Amino acid sequence: MPAIPVAAVQVLQVVVVLLASPLVSGFIASVEARMQGRRGPRVLQVYYDLAKDFSKETLAPTGASVLYFLAPALSFACYLTVPMLIPVLTSFALPLGYMGDIFGGGLILSMASFFVAVAAAETGDGYAQLASSRSKSFSAITEPVLLLVVMTVGLITTTDLPYVLGATVRSGPAQIVRPAHLLASAALLMVILFETARIPVETHSGLIELGMIEGGRPFEHSGPLLALLKWGSATKQMVLYVILLNVFVAPWGMASTARPTDIALAAAAIVGKALLLGVAIALLDNMFAKLRLFKITEFVSAAFLLAVLAIFTLYLGGG
Repeated sequence: MPAIPVAAVQVLQVVVVLLASPLVSGFIASVEARMQGRRGPRVLQVYYDLAKDFSKETLAPTGASVLYFLAPALSFACYLTVPMLIPVLTSFALPLGYMGDIFGGGLILSMASFFVAVAAAETGDGYAQLASSRSKSFSAITEPVLLLVVMTVGLITTTDLPYVLGATVRSGPAQIVRPAHLLASAALLMVILFETARIPVETHSGLIELGMIEGGRPFEHSGPLLALLKWGSATKQMVLYVILLNVFVAPWGMASTARPTDIALAAAAIVGKALLLGVAIALLDNMFAKLRLFKITEFVSAAFLLAVLAIFTLYLGGG
């Protein structure tokens, strides 16, 4: 069977992340509801909601500039750029795999967050602007955490390329239980909980405006613009899950060749791993309560401390 061109595989990575992201979000919501004794939404409900939003009319606040209309599409484009730089389906680097490291991917995700913040500011709505301000304030702590995690990666692998780190983890079980690697992975997981608005930072099932962060920013968007923001949020979650799974925690199941069967199995593997991680996230959502707003800084500071400890364990030896 002839191999798929590597350029087509790179496009398939984006397509898999794009199409699977609503499935993972819907699966987490369904599992969480079952754990709480509720029937909950259907697993495919997110797809229906997106289709409904795309079919609605777009209403813009008075005085909104062109940035209000462009920001959702720009942020969505940023989220779709990152899957071209990280190992989603293959263990070997694709043509664009070496054009951006983890720093580059983090910068693109930060740029997407900036566009969403701009879109919220353009609405003039108090709740949307307040949620955007909170997000940027807490990001002042979480972004240094990512930098320290990347620094730990660089010290372990002598590079910050995600494909190289994944290969290092696959080289032997000793790499997985390395203390610095475990600390950096835990710090990254805490950052993902913050970035995806999960408990203990935020709850997806609550509608208390005064406590919203991620869920409050698209308050004044409607129609296709709201659909892009929702789909972009789910895509960001899937991208972060892929980084955690295929780079840090479980970089197995990826294709070593570009044959169609290997690529199909790799696509099923990453979706399956993301769903299993979703079960763990749902468990966390049910085991803990939402933190008070002023306590969130302590949560993200704990992630920062774990990242610092990862650096120290490497420098002190044995890490």
